[in-house]
Amino acid sequence: MPSIPILQTENLTKSYGDRMLFADVTFTINEGDKVGLIAKNGMGKSTMLKILGGQEDYDSGKIVTRSNLKVSVLEQTPDFAEYETPRDFIETFTKDEEIKSDLIKFITRIGEGLNLDEKFVNLSGGQKKRVAIAETLALKPDLLILDEPTNHLDIKTIEWLEGFLSKARVSLLLVTHDRYFLDRICNRIIEIDRQRIFSYTGNYSRYLEERRHRIEVMGAELSKVKNILRKEQDWMSRQPQARAGKAKYRIDRYYDLKERSRVNINEKNVAINAKSTYVGNKIFHAHSVTKRFGDKCVLKDFSYDFARYDKIGIVGENGVGKSTFIKMLQGLVEPDSGFFEVGETVRFGYYSQDRCVFNPEKTVFDAVSDIADEIELGDQKLNAMQYLQHFLFSPKDQQKYISTLSGGELSRLYLATVLMRRPNFLVLDEPTNDLDIVTLGILEEYLTDFKGCAIIISHDRYFLDNIVEHIFVMTGDGGIKDFPGTYTDYLEYCRETEENRETPSREKTDSRKPRTEKAPRLTFNEKREFETLTGEIESLTKEKKQLEELFNSGQAIADIEKHALRFSEIKDLLDEKEMRWLELSEKA
Repeated sequence: MPSIPILQTENLTKSYGDRMLFADVTFTINEGDKVGLIAKNGMGKSTMLKILGGQEDYDSGKIVTRSNLKVSVLEQTPDFAEYETPRDFIETFTKDEEIKSDLIKFITRIGEGLNLDEKFVNLSGGQKKRVAIAETLALKPDLLILDEPTNHLDIKTIEWLEGFLSKARVSLLLVTHDRYFLDRICNRIIEIDRQRIFSYTGNYSRYLEERRHRIEVMGAELSKVKNILRKEQDWMSRQPQARAGKAKYRIDRYYDLKERSRVNINEKNVAINAKSTYVGNKIFHAHSVTKRFGDKCVLKDFSYDFARYDKIGIVGENGVGKSTFIKMLQGLVEPDSGFFEVGETVRFGYYSQDRCVFNPEKTVFDAVSDIADEIELGDQKLNAMQYLQHFLFSPKDQQKYISTLSGGELSRLYLATVLMRRPNFLVLDEPTNDLDIVTLGILEEYLTDFKGCAIIISHDRYFLDNIVEHIFVMTGDGGIKDFPGTYTDYLEYCRETEENRETPSREKTDSRKPRTEKAPRLTFNEKREFETLTGEIESLTKEKKQLEELFNSGQAIADIEKHALRFSEIKDLLDEKEMRWLELSEKA
């Protein structure tokens, strides 16, 4: 796919009142780019997506797009309130029969048997998200903008979407906290940090390396600036006569250094130092628990003894009963038969998938102070205001009404109220939704050192791999398989099992081939062609990378059409030569 600039921002600025989100930012999205947008909660990620999608205004600057650029946007929380059923939505959404057909095709593919005539009010968040994803894909846009596309989806659907987007010939800009998703799809990362934009070539893992290097360079530069400033400060503090004849540029330089020295490169992160209460040897026992809803069996004859520091991940497709299962553990839903035996020292901490547990008319401060006036955090005893600052709520932020909080801020507040009770048995239902990547990393560290039990439902594969020691796989027919290992271990096991099933049929097919049959080898001319192609591909790839760096520089580009045309030619040549190289390599 020819990768030429399709969207460019120039000096884009956006603020809310006296709060600046980003200022004078310039960047380019090229055709074929798959860009991940990263920032901490409240730094303007979703706002940037809305601006580029034409859903929100900006203060100054400009956005230049290729003529007739077709953009499709997936919102973080799709709203189908005006439609009764998915079929009503499809009929109203478009009169184009091809788009209708594609929309139904995508819903069928990722909708897990979703009934198009089912009322939207009866659909889960994951089912609504599938319909919204199908809509954005069916439009066949030039630029696809996705805001948290993996939220509420089960892992199987996430992996399907991951595979589809990685192969799709579409430009992509997305916000997601799913680090595997970023790693496997994105070829560029754009970060909003300190109201500025920083662009990195490569996936999420490469971004972490490059960002670490950038912070180190900034630190060295800041130290150098402060050293020079100290000397200039001494000069400026002398009597006016001593510098009356000096050049004005030195005075200007002093003020420039002073401004540059104010850059703060210290990272403000959530500080989770909460300790759990003591948990005894007798934790939690499930005895032959069964639960049905009509014909659907959620749990069938389940028995299990929870160990003292068990950390368990729960996975399964949407609708198998994961949330129901953890509610039963806490006595929020009664089993049909069997029972749970809970130890006397067990203190649950429940992080529900439904964040709407606060009174929207109260402030952030009220949400914590209504629970307790004094909170233990590590070896400290804090009041509500001090405690909230550890979760990045400044005194000013603490006066915000809960109804005005972003999804990330609400999740952070909810996490603070769960941990302030010092639980020793954590039950976390989709804790990664809406939390930024930095906060997720800190939560992972906390859970790794957590002296208690933890049961985690999550679609975030990276999060599960870092925390859990074994997996409960809910099969959908009431069964639970206990797999020893991480989620990635479980996936590998499933793949190996599937391959072993297929091996006999392959061997049978192969055995029918004549024993004298040999793979064709390269001729002399083909060997020369193969060697020449290798050099040509390296040369073209280098030229392509140079043009990409030019396009991503954010600077005004002279002869942009000439460069774009050459880039298109290189891409076509690479496609042609790489295909031929692959053909020859199979014979090499």
